[in-house]
Amino acid sequence: MSAHTIKKPTSFRNRPGADLGASLLGIALGFASTGAIAADDGKEAQEKTFSALETIEVYGERGALYKARRSGDDRHFEDLADSPQTMTILTQTQLRDSGNTDLKEILASQAGITLGTGENGNAFGDRYVIRGHEARSDVFVDGVRDPGMTTRESFATEQIEITKGPSSTFAGRGSTGGAVNSITKQASDEQSFSILDSGFGSDDYYRFTYDGNLVVNESFAVRANVLTSQEDVPDRAPADRERNGVLLSGAYKLSDDTSFVVDGYYLDAKDKPDLGSFFDRTTREPIEDIPVYVQDSDFLDTKVNSFTVRLKHSFSESLSMQNSMRYGTTDNGYVTTGIGGTTRDVTDPDAPGAATYSLSGHQGWQEVDYFVNQLNLFWETPIAGLANQIAFGLEYSQEDVRNGTYSLNNTGATNCILPGRRGGPAGAGHCVLDASGAEVANLNNLLGREITKNSFDSNFQVNTISAYAMDTVELSDAWTGFFGLRYDQFDYENTVRQRGGAGFDDYDYDDGFWNGHAGLVYKIAENGNVYATYSTATNINGGESDVGGSCGYGGLCGTPQQVKDSDPEQTENLELGTKWSLSDGRLLLSAAVFRITKEDVMESVGNAYSTLGTLNTGKNRVEGFELSLVGNVTDKLSVQASAAFMESEILNAFNTTNEGLALSNFADDSLYLQVRYQATPKFAFGAIYTYQSEMFGGQPDTAAGFDANINDYSIVVPSFDKYDMFLSYDISDKLSMRLNVNNVTDEEYWLAAYRSGTFMYLGDARSYRATLSWDI
Repeated sequence: MSAHTIKKPTSFRNRPGADLGASLLGIALGFASTGAIAADDGKEAQEKTFSALETIEVYGERGALYKARRSGDDRHFEDLADSPQTMTILTQTQLRDSGNTDLKEILASQAGITLGTGENGNAFGDRYVIRGHEARSDVFVDGVRDPGMTTRESFATEQIEITKGPSSTFAGRGSTGGAVNSITKQASDEQSFSILDSGFGSDDYYRFTYDGNLVVNESFAVRANVLTSQEDVPDRAPADRERNGVLLSGAYKLSDDTSFVVDGYYLDAKDKPDLGSFFDRTTREPIEDIPVYVQDSDFLDTKVNSFTVRLKHSFSESLSMQNSMRYGTTDNGYVTTGIGGTTRDVTDPDAPGAATYSLSGHQGWQEVDYFVNQLNLFWETPIAGLANQIAFGLEYSQEDVRNGTYSLNNTGATNCILPGRRGGPAGAGHCVLDASGAEVANLNNLLGREITKNSFDSNFQVNTISAYAMDTVELSDAWTGFFGLRYDQFDYENTVRQRGGAGFDDYDYDDGFWNGHAGLVYKIAENGNVYATYSTATNINGGESDVGGSCGYGGLCGTPQQVKDSDPEQTENLELGTKWSLSDGRLLLSAAVFRITKEDVMESVGNAYSTLGTLNTGKNRVEGFELSLVGNVTDKLSVQASAAFMESEILNAFNTTNEGLALSNFADDSLYLQVRYQATPKFAFGAIYTYQSEMFGGQPDTAAGFDANINDYSIVVPSFDKYDMFLSYDISDKLSMRLNVNNVTDEEYWLAAYRSGTFMYLGDARSYRATLSWDI
């Protein structure tokens, strides 16, 4: 196989003190990766050869396809092996081998992370639960918060970083259980290239991506990442998914000390979503083999636009700065259909009393407009004879979010008589099954909806000014310390429509809070350490932008005056761990025990939709053990493995019967294992195993739903095992192919449950994908 010889570059993203005039190299050169080259943080450039279709991991470990050496966020000074916290980094090679592309499916596979469901069935997009706590607003792109409940794609992603445990020093408000940070691909002045990936498969799947970098001259380069894809949801058509997106970036070196990176991002995601099955309270199992009932009028549409400017300047070898400024908008809307079990009324003329299914509608829209400016100053200096790496930061953000609903008018012909709700009179309805128990012929257009967009019902605005300082200090040859402190001052406004549409309530308050992070690392061997860390997080009243006054989902709790009088929710995390670099640094073994305690939790009173909250009456705890192994076990065998064994408990609650219960959508045990074997220089194959123990439906923080009549949890999401397989082959030095088979055993499994069990998200059935990568 032919090879190219290049100089290993330094990166625009390098830490302070590096030569900022050198460019990053983040080149995604196809799918049959046989090696990895890492940026070397400003050290002397080294000659390296690579094949045309190899993946170059900017932050990777040389010779370890699945192992990243460090974070793409420059505020993390230490390599992962030396940092006092649990962080999982997913490299390009690992993501490609897995075949996962949406951020939701990528994160749902990882140990310690589950999915949640939103009010009315969808929180406007992806919703994650990390170590038992909501993280839907704790998503970042290149270290800057990415607000809005959007669908997120990975076509322009360098690597994905999952931080476990509270990290408000970096993230600001929220981040109770952790945070997710995606590092984007950027233009490189090192080398021009042009790569086209073409994928086809079962369920009418196709996916085309283009990654092209053009070096205009020694100071200027541009890069384009383009995506178009479509697929039916496996075995659930006409439910489908469509993605179209582009990331354009330019890198310009003004001088050896100053550089700009500018990018514009666009994503248009169009889904016809399938809400899956529902929970049968009689059998205490989800209904299997549910009919495909998605309506032709259903949609989940997301449009994302953002524009980012990054400036880096080096004042000296020890002092530098970077400023990131971003403006963005997102438009989201959905109308989805749920299914439930019922019986025909005794007055039904065709099959009185017969069991059947009926359909329900769920809907909402959201518009987000935001601006963020984040300034970081990096300083390497001795203090009292000790080496310090210090980051000072100042951040301003403005988030404006409007939420509303759609009116749904079912115009389709009725075909049965159904009992009235809550004892009301029977009436004409839409039944999924006919009188003989067979599916009706026009099932996917049964409701025949007319859809009207209504005015907003909540107008969320929060402006935040934040200041922080973080210091990594070498206390001795064996001891390293990390210390961080952050202060956030916010002004909050929210206009929320009262229930029943009687009018609006105006909420307006301001507050400020401190958060900190302290860690110590003790090197007990040349390749191993132990660490202890303490960190905090803070959630404000009404901090979730998508739910207005739904207190139990992170919306506003209390009257406008009560909101002003309430205290923020406080979280503390204690973690003890150890990390070992094995196999000449190509393999990292990590283990940690932790305890997260959340106090002053805001809970609903009365019905679950009430805006009136009990204000700081709750307390819960999550504790557990996590283990991970990532990197190359041998020259040919790569692995990314993680396991989490956790337990959650409500310690205090307004409703004392909730005390002792578990959190909702929380899996005690979870496991992810991905292995790759390079059988020959051209051929590799691998397998993926995912396990998740059972979970229980309910509202976040309040407790999983519990039925005293049966002395058990009301809604159960069964445990599941899932197996995937992949193989890759280099046809030539210009052409490579990869085959993925997901859910090899065609297991029917469920990912999350709504609190009432009226829908349970289905995992994808078996699918086949073949991808060709061409170095043009």
